[in-house]
This record gives sequence, structure tokens and C-alpha cells, in this order.
Amino acid sequence: MIQDNIERVYKQIEEACKRVGRDPDDIKLIAVTKTHSAAKINEALSFGIKSFGENKIQEIEEKMPDINRQGKEFHFIGHLQSNKINKLIELEPVLIHSIEKYSTAERLNKSLLRRGLTQDVLIEVNTSGEKSKNGVDPDDLNDLIKMISELSNVHIRGLMTIGTLTDDSDEIRRCFRQLRDLFQALKAQSIDNVEMKYLSMGMSGDFEIAIEEGSNLIRLGSIIFGQRHYEK
Repeated sequence: MIQDNIERVYKQIEEACKRVGRDPDDIKLIAVTKTHSAAKINEALSFGIKSFGENKIQEIEEKMPDINRQGKEFHFIGHLQSNKINKLIELEPVLIHSIEKYSTAERLNKSLLRRGLTQDVLIEVNTSGEKSKNGVDPDDLNDLIKMISELSNVHIRGLMTIGTLTDDSDEIRRCFRQLRDLFQALKAQSIDNVEMKYLSMGMSGDFEIAIEEGSNLIRLGSIIFGQRHYEK
């Protein structure tokens, strides 16, 4: 089933790219493995998935020893609590998608300095305006970017957002378009220690719209693995 799902997803990516004249090879797919077992993750990795992402540090910490991650990328895509930073660094994420506060970035930088490491991150932006969602307000993004850019061991590599939860495709598209516009404006500024490389937007229910609006990094879980199984 997982293999069929992956093949179907890649076909959808190709079709979305074709509609807007993009190259499918420019799209990085992250398989979101929240609540799924190491065995399922390894199955997906064996069928060509190169990157996997987790939302919770404790969960991935427990599963990581059983994951065949050789040659694969681990992305952290969940809310980063300051008291979990050291544990996350030990898991060696390629990219942290969810920096939204200077205080978190500053603590991350201090931990990295002690270890002589650097870390690529994305800044999470709340484009939906929903209070239930994390992310910096779009109006405050520029100031936050400039503050974090002064940190020596934290490297900004793009932006991330979660589209609004709605059946209104126009509203979803508005959120993604807003992030793309912010992304392009920041790229034009050429700020030191800031490289607008990744535009992370699009999940299982809206990734095709995200691709049409410029996303080059999509985060897909249920469409690959099926429904999540939460413990009671």
C-alpha cells in the first residue's frame, strides 16, 4: 500500500508541476511519520523516500534507533520547545522547519556554539491568522529574520507555513501566495546569513495548490501512510 501511495503522490506532483510549468525534480518530498512505526518508515524509505519528518522530539527519539536513516534526511517539523533543544541537536536534523521566536533561535544558537555545530532552519509564518497555529505574524517577519541573522551558528534557509484548515481552495491559495511573496521579498534583500532556498508549504490535503504557488518542499503524512493511530 505504501509503495502504491508513493507512486500516486509522485504522479500528482508531476501533474501539479506540469500545470504551472515547473520541474518536478525541484520539489523535495518529506514523508511525515508522526505516530507511524519505524517499520513503516523503513518501508517508505525503501521505496525511494529520501527525507522524513517528525513533529515530536520524544517520539522520534524512541523510533530513531530502529530507522535505517543512512543516506536519508531527518527534518524536524513540529513546535520546538526550548527545553528540548539539546535532545533535538543530538538527533542531527538536516533542517528545523519551525523557528518562530528569537528566544528559541538564541537558545538553539548557544547550544550549537557549545558543540561547535551549525544548524539550518526555516522561519515559521502564521499566514492564516488563526490563533491556534504557531508562527510569526507576517508583519513581524522582517524584524525577526534580521535579528536571527545575527546569530552565528543558526542559518536561515527559507520559510514555512501551514495553510488554513478549510475547503475553500481560494483561501488556502491566499495563504501560500502570501508566503511566496514574503519569500521573494526577503530574497531580494540579500541579508547576510539568510538564504531563501526552501519554501516549505503544503500537506496531504493541499500540496498540489502549494506546488502551484511555488512550494519546493512539501510535508506529506496521511496520503503516504494512511490514517494516524493515536494512543488513547
